[in-house]
Amino acid sequence: MSIVIASDPTMTLAANAFMLMSIWKPIVLFAPFVGWAWMISTHLDKHAKRFFLGQEKWNAIHLAFGIAALVLIVALPVGGIAGFAAAFVGTLILLGLDILIFISITNKDERVPESQQMKMNMKDMAESRDAKKAAKMMGSSELTIVGANKMTIQPPQKDTPEFAVRVGAEQIVVKGYEAHASQIDILPANESTYAASYLVDGVRQAGDPIAAAEAIQMIDFWKKAAGLDTSDRRRKLTGEVSISGDSMSSATLKLNTSGSKSGMRMTMIFNPAEAVRRKVDALGLLEPQLDLLKDWANELEHTGGVVLLSAPSDNGRTTMSYSIMRLHDAYTSNIQSVEYEIEDALEGIKQIAWDSSADGPSFATTVRSTLRRDPDIVTICDLPDVETAQNIAAADLERTRVYLCLRTDAALKAIQTYVQAVGDPKLAAKGLRGVVASKLVRVLCGNCKVPYQPTPDMLKKLGLPQGKVGELFKKGGQVLVRNKPEVCSVCGGVGYSGQTGCFGVFPIGKEEKALIVEGDWNGLRAMMRKNGLPSVQQSALRKAVMGITSIEEVTRITTPPKSSSTSSKAKA
Repeated sequence: MSIVIASDPTMTLAANAFMLMSIWKPIVLFAPFVGWAWMISTHLDKHAKRFFLGQEKWNAIHLAFGIAALVLIVALPVGGIAGFAAAFVGTLILLGLDILIFISITNKDERVPESQQMKMNMKDMAESRDAKKAAKMMGSSELTIVGANKMTIQPPQKDTPEFAVRVGAEQIVVKGYEAHASQIDILPANESTYAASYLVDGVRQAGDPIAAAEAIQMIDFWKKAAGLDTSDRRRKLTGEVSISGDSMSSATLKLNTSGSKSGMRMTMIFNPAEAVRRKVDALGLLEPQLDLLKDWANELEHTGGVVLLSAPSDNGRTTMSYSIMRLHDAYTSNIQSVEYEIEDALEGIKQIAWDSSADGPSFATTVRSTLRRDPDIVTICDLPDVETAQNIAAADLERTRVYLCLRTDAALKAIQTYVQAVGDPKLAAKGLRGVVASKLVRVLCGNCKVPYQPTPDMLKKLGLPQGKVGELFKKGGQVLVRNKPEVCSVCGGVGYSGQTGCFGVFPIGKEEKALIVEGDWNGLRAMMRKNGLPSVQQSALRKAVMGITSIEEVTRITTPPKSSSTSSKAKA
């Protein structure tokens, strides 16, 4: 048999090829496919299914990249070690490109919330892995918490009171994160009970009651994590921690704690800097409103004057003021701000933080000294007293632009508030340049919103033209999966995901100023309507017609509240 094989050249070559083939080479070439397949099966495929991104389509794309990698290995004309290296690198590039394309495209899909977008951050992954190892050695907890000293806070031993406190403290944050809350408040409900509440897209949702002793221990846990003095239960304290977990991406948690007659209280805000970091054209302004704001920011034509920025609490007043400040060139203009808390560092802008609990000048004195430094632009975060208004009105408004934030719910009310605070209608009207009113509406979830045809009576009541509005949309909360209703994975069944602003932007010219001096508020209201610029309510209706929000949301933000009692320093 051996003689026959030796006499056959073909069989000799085949035998030699078999003997020369390295066993380790196919193993090495196969390794990238294992990692690629694991990534698809455990992450990408589940992500596509969860957010209805076209699971079958993406599986076909993954298969195409896998086949292309196999073809590259088999058909590569280069031999030897150079061919092996080229095949290995080419395989890594193709399979890695498949994963990167999936992440890049799906992260831009509106059905995927920002908090659930996939990220390839090796540093975060390594930190999470190390934290999990440490948690296994000690207790187990859901979150990785990095304190003010940049050190990971290890969970305590299981079956200890400290471990139970940490688990309870984490659960409040995890619940808020999963509900897409922007803010969590832990406040005393009565002498023996606390309650957690969640601010989700501007709407307050109640949480579970907590025994007072347990709530105070949880507050102390977070204070200690943020490097705050746990023995100080009276003053307002502010700190930050970083959190991450299996069900959430890395986030910054800002903590505000203070004392009151009823007990300790704490507010936690998710990613505070990101929340106010938005370009002016992403606020929700209609095109003519945006053009008017940009015109006011044109320092070559309009240098000074007071522009009132009006919004109720929790309606994006800080975001609006930061975005408008960014319209100005901080490198050619002297821009300053007076704020209770600096939510985000603005490049080139001098931000002055005024602390009410610290010994020093009053808010009005701080404003006056800032205006006397000859700035081009000044943003003032609030109008807490009459003296502040008078200092603004008496400033050199011929060359200084002042953006004054007010906690009011309408443009006309903002003007009335400012004029009343100044105490001299003529002086107040002289420096006014314009007013911007804003309220936030929830955005309908693009994955589950439901279209419907409005009735003629409904259109008439809303003041919308019949025959031009074919359909409106309402919240859904459910989607059909194989003809069975399921809770929408994008909005969690709420029907809304995110917020957008509805604005009223009104210039104040000579005619408007004359009406202000006379105190003719009905005439001023008529003048605003005559100019044809949309009000907050009209802007909200336009967004409903565009399918961005619902009529229910328009009604919610435009119906006057039954009672209004806001704190003088509530957060915008």
